[in-house]
Amino acid sequence: MEKISVIIPVYNVEKFIEQSIKSVLNQTYKNLEIILVDDGSTDSSGSICDEYSKKDKRIKVIHQDNKGLSGARNSGLDIATGKYIMFLDSDDYFENNSCEILYSEIEKKQADYVIGNYIHTKYNGEKWKEPLFDLNIYDNFKLFITDYKKSFFVMNSVVWNKIFKREFIEKNKLRFIPGAVAEDAIFSTYCYVHSDKGYYIKDVVYNYRQNKENVSISTNCTKYYFEELNKSYKLIFNNFESTNNIGFYRFFYARIMPYLLCKIIDTNSLKNDNEIIEILKMLSWFFKHKKLYNVVVIHDLLNKIIEDINNENYKDALIGIKEAREYRRNITDVEKEKMYAPSEELYRRMSE
Repeated sequence: MEKISVIIPVYNVEKFIEQSIKSVLNQTYKNLEIILVDDGSTDSSGSICDEYSKKDKRIKVIHQDNKGLSGARNSGLDIATGKYIMFLDSDDYFENNSCEILYSEIEKKQADYVIGNYIHTKYNGEKWKEPLFDLNIYDNFKLFITDYKKSFFVMNSVVWNKIFKREFIEKNKLRFIPGAVAEDAIFSTYCYVHSDKGYYIKDVVYNYRQNKENVSISTNCTKYYFEELNKSYKLIFNNFESTNNIGFYRFFYARIMPYLLCKIIDTNSLKNDNEIIEILKMLSWFFKHKKLYNVVVIHDLLNKIIEDINNENYKDALIGIKEAREYRRNITDVEKEKMYAPSEELYRRMSE
């Protein structure tokens, strides 16, 4: 059995880090290298990592000054020795057979990467009723970047529900861009574009904690955050455009564009209306792709805002954002996600 390196970036997660570590230690697959990267934590997270390293020789701990999520993951990649790489965020946790299931599939298929299903949990760890990818719709299958009916839906932007062949990562000199927002999306979309040996399995391998700070992360998005996100989305677009994969970008865009807009709607960290308008102008190149690539937006509130942005009616767009903000304050988390999550209806309308 080949070694799997599990990289866990750690920063001020003393409430959750033990559950994360234990979920790896208790794996049915035992040939693991567990790399805990303490990224300058100011709470007890670093000392918890050290205590666990004394209990299990498979654990390696790196203590470093804060470099952010990308820097922490890169530090883990730099010392990883496993044939395969997996990532785990330190406030989430694996199923106890996650490594075994993903290892079996990537070995059997000789794949560059394999994507697994995952399920959301509440802040307290209570799981949602259903996993993200419907078990009745998405069975195990090979991924194709030109398959907009199935592959499009499971080719999500995160790295933590996947297993990667380290040789593929090193051959393509893949690393996370330091300081970048949406660093997972840059990394993952590069994999989709540069490999035709990816697979999806329907098994739930990951538990993703929602509302990690007991509030939506979107409420803390500053102007700087959107400036950095703008840079990341340009990199992703250039990646698709330079490899003649605009067809897939069109569907990828249909997913991330309403997600971005909902972040602008939900945030309470912008100073005033003028700052919101500045952000809309900065991202106007991005929103114009809706018309340029004939992209469908399911929700009427979002659709109207984007039309106003594209027509440079920024004051009207601002009014729409405030209306949408009030609307989203009065719906459930599941309903909020449905405003931007991809769906069969979205695919059908874009394929007409």
